[in-house]
Amino acid sequence: MKTLIIIPTYNEAENLPSLLSGIFSYVPHTDVLIVDDNSPDGTGRLVEEMRRQNPHIHILHRPGKLGLGTAYIAGFKYAIIHKYDAIFEMDADFSHDPQHLPAFISAIAEADLVIGSRYIPGGSTPNWSFPRRLISGGGNIFARRILNIPVQDCTGGFRCYRRQTLEAINLDAVQSRGYAFQIEMTYRVLHHGLKVYETPITFVDRRLGQSKMSRTIMVEAFTYVIRTRMKSLFSTRKRVAYMHKILPLVPLPQRVESLVPRNPPASASDPAVHDQPATIPASSTRSRPFHIPPRPTRRS
Repeated sequence: MKTLIIIPTYNEAENLPSLLSGIFSYVPHTDVLIVDDNSPDGTGRLVEEMRRQNPHIHILHRPGKLGLGTAYIAGFKYAIIHKYDAIFEMDADFSHDPQHLPAFISAIAEADLVIGSRYIPGGSTPNWSFPRRLISGGGNIFARRILNIPVQDCTGGFRCYRRQTLEAINLDAVQSRGYAFQIEMTYRVLHHGLKVYETPITFVDRRLGQSKMSRTIMVEAFTYVIRTRMKSLFSTRKRVAYMHKILPLVPLPQRVESLVPRNPPASASDPAVHDQPATIPASSTRSRPFHIPPRPTRRS
């Protein structure tokens, strides 16, 4: 199976070397596409250096911050053109643990979309604050009830599509730019009568950098749900049958160590980054435990 992992980035130079090393440790033959929105910290330049050493790394440069949804749409179109079989969405901030990737690949053999779910048995958000649990959990319940969809984690951004699923959806008609994009894509896949599986994941708060969540993003998600519900009330289109399945927790592979230094330079603008670019082997093994950077305290 030919796989592509799409990772949108904006100021993620701290995270990428270790994250990419972890990805290739668990799925050594995958390709990774970085969609960088002209990061001021030099993320794009750092990726250009890494891709010279590893042909599995690719990059799309964009002129500025154009939104999460448009970054994934650009990545999806790249995947369709290059005939990938399975296409992942994945964050760059260690919230999405590469350790779960083999389970996704097993599940996509039967499904049209596999979503990494925080809200099914075996899924968890272990270090979230109560306000964040309330906002995320409440948002999912709101979207599920208003749109009448069965998916427990319709806002989750760790997911895998079959290429045929993306080809069936009119990607140019997708309107959402922020995190409403995940709700819209879930809704569109279901209403094409396709199979959606949920697999449990452990989702932790980002380890490095700053969150991209904002009030504007939350308002967009709310208005998308309401607008879509209103359209459905006046739609004469016949409702299609779809299949939704919740998968059990499977044993995770042994954690493997990053093959790059644990403390890479904080910014790609640092001369050290250009003097000694991180080496990301094209095919690494699982001989060393993969290290996720410790989450900083609120005081740091």
